[in-house]
Amino acid sequence: MPVDVVNGHELYYEVLGRGDPVLCMGGWGTFCHENHGHLARGLVDRHQVILFDYRGIRDSGDDLSQPSTMALHASDAIGLLDHLGLRNVHLVGLVGMGACICQEIAIRRPDLARSMLNMGAWCEVDEYLRDQLEMFRWLHRDLGFLAFQKAVTLLSFDAEYYNANKDRLLGPDGGWKELNGHYAAHARLIDACVGFESKSRLGEIRCPSLIVHAGRDVVTTPRHTRPIEQGIPGAHGLLWEDVAHVVAGREQKIRFANTLFDWLAAN
Repeated sequence: MPVDVVNGHELYYEVLGRGDPVLCMGGWGTFCHENHGHLARGLVDRHQVILFDYRGIRDSGDDLSQPSTMALHASDAIGLLDHLGLRNVHLVGLVGMGACICQEIAIRRPDLARSMLNMGAWCEVDEYLRDQLEMFRWLHRDLGFLAFQKAVTLLSFDAEYYNANKDRLLGPDGGWKELNGHYAAHARLIDACVGFESKSRLGEIRCPSLIVHAGRDVVTTPRHTRPIEQGIPGAHGLLWEDVAHVVAGREQKIRFANTLFDWLAAN
């Protein structure tokens, strides 16, 4: 898959499948490379799916002279969609900053936003979220990647799933593996997260928007996601009481895929 200069840096991206375009973004990692299995099953069979590595992650470069902001990452995504000649794209952002980037795109370039799905998101950073994000920073910096990985995994999955899958979730091939050995890139992603605010601008979003509230999420809690639904004109909200920060397990993944496909088909 190609690496092209987009928004002033080398950006790695992948375009999979055919059909109406869907831009998918997650948290501090990538859906690219060997991570296609984390996409909703069947999505690539139904749609053209656009993925990319965030700055400093895997095969995308970075320009350290530029402050890391959510606006910068949104400019990368916008630049990629322009590079591909796409308009009217479904925006799907999950478990963290990808959802925030979706908001930025929908605000700044309404011509690109056909619909938006947000989950695990926020529109302003309160002290609770800020201190969690900064905790992840100093854990990685002072105690190393594996300590950070264990902490973020414990907060991202419910107890039943963690107990059943601990060996697979932790270690060099486990979650957030793209950050292993790349603290500086992780710190810049955290900079973008703690500096993000869209609450004052959500009223500018005009595309159909679905906000999923995860009842067991202790990072981006429903207290963080409900203001997004309330701030976007005509937005729809969906509360899943039993879901933590990351959708996990067969039943939850099937539910998410069906919800996503119904949403995309309706918009």
